[in-house]
Amino acid sequence: MNKNNELAVEDFDINNAGCPMTSVMNIIGGKWKVIILFHLRENTLRFGELRKCIPKITQKMLTQQLRELERDSLVIRKVYAQVPPKVEYSSTPLADELKPILDMLCAWGQRQQEHVSK
Repeated sequence: MNKNNELAVEDFDINNAGCPMTSVMNIIGGKWKVIILFHLRENTLRFGELRKCIPKITQKMLTQQLRELERDSLVIRKVYAQVPPKVEYSSTPLADELKPILDMLCAWGQRQQEHVSK
């Protein structure tokens, strides 16, 4: 830790499986998981609704990413016993802890887009 009691890069061995950042990236890394979590942060969505929010993702990839997020306790999949089947996805309390981080990343992305477009 530095003199302000903040964590510093040198406090962790990123090649070590016990590194918190390595753990984070193993869970939410990749192209789609953060985007999925961003869309679920305030919403419960059906598969088709989520797919419309992320038009560039394939059905197969969305299914895979949702399964992994469910496995890692970040997404809840609720299946309704009806015909045709109805399935909804929502964020878990653990994923809800990421809301402020996702909002900050979104705000940073907007500033970056504005900076690049100048």
